[in-house]
Amino acid sequence: MKLETRDLVQGYGSSIILDGVSVSVSSGEIVALLGPNGSGKSTMIKTICDILPPKSGTVELDGTDIRTYDSSELAKIISYVPQSSNAAVYTTVMDTVLLGRRPYVSWTYRPEDIQIAASAMERMNVDHLSDHNVSELSGGQRQRVFLARSLAQNPDFFIFDEPTSALDLKFQMKTMISMREIIKESGSGMMIALHDINLALNYTDKVVMIKDAKIRASGPPSTTITKQTIRDVYGVETEIIETGSGRYILPI
Repeated sequence: MKLETRDLVQGYGSSIILDGVSVSVSSGEIVALLGPNGSGKSTMIKTICDILPPKSGTVELDGTDIRTYDSSELAKIISYVPQSSNAAVYTTVMDTVLLGRRPYVSWTYRPEDIQIAASAMERMNVDHLSDHNVSELSGGQRQRVFLARSLAQNPDFFIFDEPTSALDLKFQMKTMISMREIIKESGSGMMIALHDINLALNYTDKVVMIKDAKIRASGPPSTTITKQTIRDVYGVETEIIETGSGRYILPI
């Protein structure tokens, strides 16, 4: 299964944020969107999730425009986690995660739905908070709850907008490791906007680097994230450090 944009043009008013952009994510693949603030990462993600209609171009699932799907069908295919959310903050963690099962529920939650939600909470290490109100949690804990809700949704594609931005170093790594395991186990796909280039370098299969409404580089992280592309996209000089555990970017 493939989710892709074709010649996507998107913007606000007369301002063009994305100009003729084509990207794709396939089953079993993690694709990172990289670029400076305002480069269009979040705009692309909202368009892919059918939150914003494109000015021109299409978003397609295996060649079919996603706008032909109704909202309940699309919710079984695509799960979206924004940078931050105030949704459901006055409910318990369990009730919030159970919302991920809504596309599959006719009248009431089944035991199977509750078990899926419980497993998702355990995977995101928030199971011990199940009875807590979401509004009582820290920003990082809250973000992990919304990630658990996304897991409970059991979609074909996870679309995440900087989901690790509120997490501490430990949970950034644990989240990326867990999501990589889930993608490989389930055969789902993930597109994720990231600010941390090192996370993209070590935990994704493909990166798309965006600047000034255009794709500047795209391909495997090891060959696409270079000193030259970082200089071109971010205007920063770097060194790339090779270690026994991976490659890392060091700003100069």
